[in-house]
Amino acid sequence: MSQPEAWSDDYQAAREEALSWLTANWDPGLTVRAWWAKLAESGWGFPTWPTEWFGRGLSADAAAGVRSAFPVVGALPPPAGLGQLLGAPMLMVQASEEQKAKYLPALARGEESWCQFFSEPGSGSDLASAQTRAVRDDDGWRVHGQKVWTSRAQWCDRGMLLARTDRDLPKHQGLTFFIIDVDQPGIEIRPLRQMNGDSRFNEVFFDGARVDDDRIVGQIGDGWSVALTVLMYERFVTSMPTARAGTRGGQLDELAGAAAAGAAAPGGGHGQSGVSKFIIDVAKELGQTSDPVTRQRLASLWATETTSTYLIRDGQSARDQQRPSARGSLAKLGGSRLARASRDTGLAVLGAAGMLDSPDTPGGGAIQYQALSSPGLTIAGGTDEIQRNIVSERLLELPKEARPDRDMPFKNLIVGSRPTE
Repeated sequence: MSQPEAWSDDYQAAREEALSWLTANWDPGLTVRAWWAKLAESGWGFPTWPTEWFGRGLSADAAAGVRSAFPVVGALPPPAGLGQLLGAPMLMVQASEEQKAKYLPALARGEESWCQFFSEPGSGSDLASAQTRAVRDDDGWRVHGQKVWTSRAQWCDRGMLLARTDRDLPKHQGLTFFIIDVDQPGIEIRPLRQMNGDSRFNEVFFDGARVDDDRIVGQIGDGWSVALTVLMYERFVTSMPTARAGTRGGQLDELAGAAAAGAAAPGGGHGQSGVSKFIIDVAKELGQTSDPVTRQRLASLWATETTSTYLIRDGQSARDQQRPSARGSLAKLGGSRLARASRDTGLAVLGAAGMLDSPDTPGGGAIQYQALSSPGLTIAGGTDEIQRNIVSERLLELPKEARPDRDMPFKNLIVGSRPTE
């Protein structure tokens, strides 16, 4: 963890002000719904958001100071679903004022949870080749196709949908970005069992699902630029363990104190937290911190996490200028490196106990869970290979890869080994 002498003035000032507000206002007897509503109105839940939209207009560094205040008080952190972390920032950049007024209040209060309908069985790394289509139907659209690896779709109220609306245009130009209601006829969600025991990923089938014209973000055919905004935010996203947002998540009417305690338990929350401190504490519990090799591993893990934090803040600083940048790819690569380092160091600390899947093992099984989750973390939000291409082209200004299909009509493309349908 950063030492107080390393904190910036913005970090420390925001931390102290947030501590003061949380100390005076945190009430574990409130419901999650009531606490998040109070937090939204205060601006401390999402301090980098504009003041007119439930924020305080703070910098990324100051926001990190705000986040550090929550565990000191024991308060439940703000909602941390994809709607809050990706959807809301995207709306502030891309959406109309009417759409902001419609969606941001519910997101700020945690009343809605959103998912991301992007990846498809044949369109993962090459997202622009998505084949799910939206077809005109009176004053709206009907959606047909399949998405996959959709996180938490079974608990979400709405989804950010990238769908093809014109097959005669090149692949990047015929896409449109929609916000679609998830709980409706024509959408079937099938959870996928993961090796870490979770079923948070899903495959989703669209068979005539309805979405209206007013759910289009940006312009028809300009969905690629909106999707890029979402992806750039995704690559440097960070959050604290908290309760599930949205009515389908089932936690809004729980007591906030109980939800905070559950989120603080190892592996209990929905978010990310400092993994190096947790593994160091397990090493202390096992009496391994006197071993010089283990100490070196732990120090390297701490340094990796600290570096990753700086990369995230750098990317978020670009966000403060109302547009995320390719520096988010550096943060994403730092997160992948941290996931692998946490896996290797954590299992080395556990030794043979790392082969057990039991809450009775040191660390309560959280290290094993993280180890089994680590491969997915290097893929979600764009693979490491894609991130390196982005860094090389947009930050280092190296020559771009040849893209012979860039100007070809989508209907003439081969996606994977098959013609587009």
